[in-house]
Amino acid sequence: MYAAERQQEIVRIARESGRVDVVSLAAEFRVTAETVRRDLKTLDRAGMLRRVHGGAIPVGHFDLEPDLSERESTAGEEKARIAQAALEELPADGSVVLDAGTTTGQLAAVFPLAAELTVLTHALPLAARLADHPAIDLHLVGGRVRHRTRAAVDDWALRTYREINADVLFLATNGFSLDGGLTTPDLAEAAVKRQLIAAARRVVLLADSSKHGHVHFARFGRLSQIDLLITDTGLDPATARDIEAQGTEVARV
Repeated sequence: MYAAERQQEIVRIARESGRVDVVSLAAEFRVTAETVRRDLKTLDRAGMLRRVHGGAIPVGHFDLEPDLSERESTAGEEKARIAQAALEELPADGSVVLDAGTTTGQLAAVFPLAAELTVLTHALPLAARLADHPAIDLHLVGGRVRHRTRAAVDDWALRTYREINADVLFLATNGFSLDGGLTTPDLAEAAVKRQLIAAARRVVLLADSSKHGHVHFARFGRLSQIDLLITDTGLDPATARDIEAQGTEVARV
């Protein structure tokens, strides 16, 4: 188990039990007590736990990640408009990466049947939607599948994305802001998203305005790394101008 996965599990146990102790966690994860103490120190610095003698207790707001079905029912009209606008960013030919997310899922749902593109994704729902497109050379990137997002993560996914140079990435996020950057609740998903950004020549962020100002546990990038943000008209025009001042084009649809 990676450190990021272990820390996520420690937070879950603390949330359910009200506290965690070093000895029990060391036995649970088959690691040393010192490793657990480092994990607790990391989580304390992140504001997810508060260290106490012998362990830690949960504090403050917990980053509860909604299930995929719950997120699909949120801001449906806005996501549909964003997906339609994103079609204009598809290259005439070449390669496209689709990140895991409900707005990128909307894009996959309206993908042109005649599009002759190489498409890579680590998201099972998106791959299923594109599997019947005869002109697409579809690559499903493997790894450990997170049940909450139906997305592959960890080393298999990271290794694949390290080996490609894609023309366009359609990126998803749980939160975005100038100060907080691009964030998501899960560290393993953040690692994949970080690698996606590095693997693409052009990065298009698809994010409805409700995600602006939200800062989650795992940060995976800066808005300045985004070439184009496609969002809805709920994003304040002044905020859009501030984002564009950092070098990111903003389309409010």
